[in-house]
Amino acid sequence: MKITKKALILLCALTLPVSIMTGCGEADGSAETNSAPSKGASEDRAPTAEMPTEDAAPSEEATPTPDAETAEDSAVDMDDTADTKMEEPTGSEGGSDSGSVGNAEALILTAGEWNDNENWGFFSNLVNNNQIEFPSYGLNPLGRIAVTLTMDGSPAQNQTVMLLGENGEELWRTISDRDGKAYLFFDPDAEIKTQYVQVEGNPETYELSIQKPVDDQSGSHYVSQEEIALAVNTPSTTFDQTEVMFILDTTGSMSDEIAYLQKDFAAIVADTAAPNVSYSINFYRDEGDDYVTKCNPFSTDYTEVQNLLNREYADGGGDTPEAVAQILEATLEQAQWSQNSNKIAFLIFDAPPHDNTNDMIVQSVKAAAAKGIHLVPVVASNAQRETELFGRALAILTNSNYVFLTDDSGVGNSHLEPIIGSYDVELLHDIIVRNIAEISGVTQ
Repeated sequence: MKITKKALILLCALTLPVSIMTGCGEADGSAETNSAPSKGASEDRAPTAEMPTEDAAPSEEATPTPDAETAEDSAVDMDDTADTKMEEPTGSEGGSDSGSVGNAEALILTAGEWNDNENWGFFSNLVNNNQIEFPSYGLNPLGRIAVTLTMDGSPAQNQTVMLLGENGEELWRTISDRDGKAYLFFDPDAEIKTQYVQVEGNPETYELSIQKPVDDQSGSHYVSQEEIALAVNTPSTTFDQTEVMFILDTTGSMSDEIAYLQKDFAAIVADTAAPNVSYSINFYRDEGDDYVTKCNPFSTDYTEVQNLLNREYADGGGDTPEAVAQILEATLEQAQWSQNSNKIAFLIFDAPPHDNTNDMIVQSVKAAAAKGIHLVPVVASNAQRETELFGRALAILTNSNYVFLTDDSGVGNSHLEPIIGSYDVELLHDIIVRNIAEISGVTQ
């Protein structure tokens, strides 16, 4: 059913107080309510600060035209928010009957997404100009090696790629994506000079000499720019099955996001065109709450998954860090993911892990990369800069997009403007459905 812009704006105005009440009472109503962009609406949000070069500090006055490929052109200032201009909307044509109008209530959360792996020069300059800093809770993506695999000139997907140290020890393992891309990581602070890249099933090993620049006292940081292209003799593998996991922070500050997913889950299922999709819904709070983690297996019984979701409400928490490490261990390492499947997990959260859990986090992220799980962070309202950087590290290390909610919907408290380039403001629903489609190989 198509929904006109005027109808959707009226509908959001009438239904907004209801749409943020499901199982957890009323959310904070202090935020002003704006008209939500309709499904399919896309806005190009330009950065508001000039991107620093390697020789100069960032300017806070200029507003250049952004270039998503290089960081020399532009970056978003930490405190500024760009203006919004909405395109004429298009309605959903893939939702269920129960949600054609009801779904409009659910689809009011707006978001943007960014991919640091695809904008590595931009990312590198942010690091070199001290606008962002790593490691974050043990995760350091600066020692990246970008590998492109082909077979007979076509992308070689679902290939197991390994990075080995000088003595043959395994440093990183991952799975190539549908474009034949695989990202390997080493410790940028370690004294490593020679490493080896190996593709499972191929006898050849690619030797890589790591040349770190001599410290020139400029204050810049080492960010690896290594890129290699390899031809393999093992054919691409495609998977018919797709596994989609939602990992949801259910502490007291997450009522809007819980209500959103409760209302939008059926529409996500209906609009996901990929066949043979199973879902898993998982929840976490913190030590001392009613529960720390609550996990469920993958299922194709969407009604049961919806019922599990509908039982949850926001409660607990209290302090800023939450049991992020515990839920990542339970879902990425211990959950029963199929070997031959397309895998994606959405971590919807607003607070970082506890400081003493770095080793757990690193182990879980390495496990996700080795299994080919794309871990997509969705950063909610009230998040601080440390949560953004943690989320971006998760996305880089698992070859994923970084997703963040925006203020454009008028729902909930304020949302942190990330330090990135130009991006489109969209409905969170559309971003979730598109990310599932991309990893499953379905053309939207």
